[in-house]
Amino acid sequence: MPGNLTLDALRELVDAGTIDTVLVAAVDMQGRLMGKRFHAAFFLNGGHKETHCCNYLLAVDMEMTTVPGYKSAGWEQGYGDYMMKPDLATMRVLPWLPGTVLVLADLMDHAGKEDISVSPRAILKRQVARARAMGFEPMMATELEFYIFENAYEDLRDGGLSRLKPISGYNEDYHIFQTTKEEGLMRDVRNGLYAAGIPVENTKGEADAGQHEVNYRYSDALDTADNHIVVKQAVKDIAHAKGKSVTFMAKYDHRKAGSSAHVHQSLWTKDGKAAFYDHDDANGMSEVMKHFLAGQLAHAQEITAFLAPYVNSYKRFTIGMFAPTKAVWSADNRTAGFRVCGAHTKAVRVECRIPGSDVNPYLACAALLAAGLAGIEGKMELEPEMKGDMYSAKGIREIPHNLREAADLLNGSAMLRAAFGDDVVDHYTHAARWEIAESDRVVTDFEVQRLLERA
Repeated sequence: MPGNLTLDALRELVDAGTIDTVLVAAVDMQGRLMGKRFHAAFFLNGGHKETHCCNYLLAVDMEMTTVPGYKSAGWEQGYGDYMMKPDLATMRVLPWLPGTVLVLADLMDHAGKEDISVSPRAILKRQVARARAMGFEPMMATELEFYIFENAYEDLRDGGLSRLKPISGYNEDYHIFQTTKEEGLMRDVRNGLYAAGIPVENTKGEADAGQHEVNYRYSDALDTADNHIVVKQAVKDIAHAKGKSVTFMAKYDHRKAGSSAHVHQSLWTKDGKAAFYDHDDANGMSEVMKHFLAGQLAHAQEITAFLAPYVNSYKRFTIGMFAPTKAVWSADNRTAGFRVCGAHTKAVRVECRIPGSDVNPYLACAALLAAGLAGIEGKMELEPEMKGDMYSAKGIREIPHNLREAADLLNGSAMLRAAFGDDVVDHYTHAARWEIAESDRVVTDFEVQRLLERA
């Protein structure tokens, strides 16, 4: 559901002294909230209409380095402003931050006339509009997995990563006793999210020591991406308040299970019917669903850079650890990159198992939607279902092995250039190639340091 607070309701809370701070935040390329904390009185007095931020927020890397080479922002253009336009439908109280409300903002040009084309929320909104023009409402859900550590964030600075201590000592997948020990944190996560208007369903232990998953109800695609971002922020904030830390890295340790963000997808008709369901089909899949899935399979390799955006993301695609290595489909089969869930029911849907929890949900949902809609437009024929162990299957479509390969496929994707525009594809190809170059530089610096130490 969208936010649960109106301007009038906020005014009442401010007058009562309950709320004094409003967070106005946009989403950057890395899927982080970036923005300002307003005094609530100023926000109500006009701040809710607009504020501004430096346009470098969509031209930096994970370390907030000003990255050269972007067309949208750079030193040669003087790093001007974007308008941050609060989407008041997303406004909600954040119970885990005292006296605080959050509202998400769209990034627009300085005059407030157009969305910034490369901003993640705008990219998804355009694909949603495309689906609606075709008569569909895209419905999605994302799962979020992460690791919890006993260490506080502050204790991990300056080489402290070697002291990482997972909150659990063993695999806690579905394990009630182990997760009981961690209820002091996870109960606050569930209750905080619920009070913030996020329809949280459950939390559970995941497939390794200290690993957890949080699930929240499916919704329309934009609302799902918004909820994903709020959930991620809540987990980090609440963990920090309790002296713990978390990571949403896809693979924080090569010996551990990776953390995923599976994306469930279906299309509904404008009159609220399940467009993916056909009672007479062997799997309950309609022709629309088959075309949609065929499009995602045909373009799976091209969109992978949006599903696995970092060098580290590709370390997760490991045989035997429940992360896929093949971009094929199968019914209720966790070894396939695309799993058909809810077969034979009106809840039949596509689960893409490729994204890790490091993903930007707006970009992932937009890329998946673009590929699926291309399949419907082209009436693509769905390839035969693959069955059995996809890890051991040979000669079938693989997920790109590294970000370099994925970036090249993204750059050459005619489908994405038609769906997103050249400016978007060029922007995110540049982001991927910068990530590769920085990773190569760090590895080289490390190797040089080791050689010097041995000399």
